[in-house]
Amino acid sequence: MNEVACNAASAPVMRGPNDYKSDVKPVWCPGCGDFGVVNALAKAMAKMALEPKDVAVVSGIGCSSRIPAYMASYGFHGVHGRALAAGSGLKIARPDLTVIVTGGDGDGYSIGGNHFLHACRRNVDMTYIVMDNRVYGMTKGQPSPTTEPDWDSKLSPDGTGLREFQPLVIALTSGANFIARGFTGDPNGLAEIIEQAVRHPGFSFVEVLSPCVTFRPEQKEWKKIVKADALKPTADMTRAARRLLRDTGFELGVLYAGDRPPYAPRGPRALRTPSELEARFAL
Repeated sequence: MNEVACNAASAPVMRGPNDYKSDVKPVWCPGCGDFGVVNALAKAMAKMALEPKDVAVVSGIGCSSRIPAYMASYGFHGVHGRALAAGSGLKIARPDLTVIVTGGDGDGYSIGGNHFLHACRRNVDMTYIVMDNRVYGMTKGQPSPTTEPDWDSKLSPDGTGLREFQPLVIALTSGANFIARGFTGDPNGLAEIIEQAVRHPGFSFVEVLSPCVTFRPEQKEWKKIVKADALKPTADMTRAARRLLRDTGFELGVLYAGDRPPYAPRGPRALRTPSELEARFAL
């Protein structure tokens, strides 16, 4: 083989965003914000020129947790609220992989709320994308942890009266190393945020405002409310906390980019290949 042929064979494959999507067609409702997350994630992966075989997308249960099936990478669709546990184990066992965990506000903040706290605290090098529509969409419109206390519906007459869960506040105080908010109505801006999150070492948390036009049709107005680039990144937790005191929930951008070292297993050298893992568990 001549030198030109050798160089051509070793050259990286150039892929566009569509090359990171599988042949499985999404079954979301027309107008669902989660379509924008798939598009943004594919754009970010293409921008970083990631090899699909080096990426694993992990999810739990819910409308947004269908995403692993729609990406042309490795995927794991787990049980409700346990996506971060599976993603953490995968990243620790296979640190060579880019691990991206996806889910919704019910899966992530209610059933998986405790895992969320400790994933931030552990600071494993992975990215967590939460699509927040402030409702349980797959199970027909029950209030979620982020639902407004006065949201009146057939399943919550007169509202819940409960204060909303504050994911960015929880992420900051629990130790997440990168915290940002994006909007599905701005897939290019969201793709940039996802790229920054994946590249940043440690646990990266991206809250995505993702309207549910079926059970929360009023969320169509979010596009008029969001404030692009209102959040400016800082590595100072105190400054980030002060900004959150003024946060309306619709400011977009990177809030915090810390410098805490990612989690690394202690003791014997971490196993890095499938063959090493198999050998350890061989009978």
